[in-house]
Amino acid sequence: MGEGSFLDILVLAVIAGFLILRLRSVLGRRTGTEQRRPNPLAQPPARPEARAPDNVVSMPERPRAAGNGEAGPASGLTQIKIADRSFSEGSFLGGARGAFKMIVEAFARGDTATLRPLLSDELYDEFSAAIRERLAAGHTLDETVEAVDRAEIVEARLDGRTAFVTVRFASRQRSVLRDGEGKVVEGNPDQSVEVTDVWTFARNTRATDPNWALVETRESH
Repeated sequence: MGEGSFLDILVLAVIAGFLILRLRSVLGRRTGTEQRRPNPLAQPPARPEARAPDNVVSMPERPRAAGNGEAGPASGLTQIKIADRSFSEGSFLGGARGAFKMIVEAFARGDTATLRPLLSDELYDEFSAAIRERLAAGHTLDETVEAVDRAEIVEARLDGRTAFVTVRFASRQRSVLRDGEGKVVEGNPDQSVEVTDVWTFARNTRATDPNWALVETRESH
């Protein structure tokens, strides 16, 4: 291997390491020593009654809790910034974009190790159950986020010490569910579709754990 090739590999490794550290600094990670998160949602999970559109394989959804008194983005973000002076909308959205792609594709692969630090305890249990059901049925899910065209904060609030930030993602995805024989059950392997998802992230602003966890997902119809 020539000296030039070695230097190229070294530069790429440094860039990759920087990007990983940047994502972790925004969304944080669990060390295994922090306290168990309180349940930020009052009502139990419910499964959606229908899938839409037909060529999109939906992820498990946790519906919005009724009567949570959410404020608009501007006032809510101001409250969060007062409680957590390190909060930056731009940095948060950058990390949220990366987390969106990671979570969607990890769910499709059944990669619970990747999902664990990015989800709340309750949502992780729901995702894990859906993955187990898929495996038990002998199905495989191929899903790729080709692009996140837009990510915008649509809701923000501070509930006690916990900050909640809701982001609307507009993305293009290619998704197909196959049975044990490789036949397509749902989706179209030759077509990407536009999907709008609304995800809510939460974090205890007083905790030393810097992690923002995904606590709610739903599709925008």
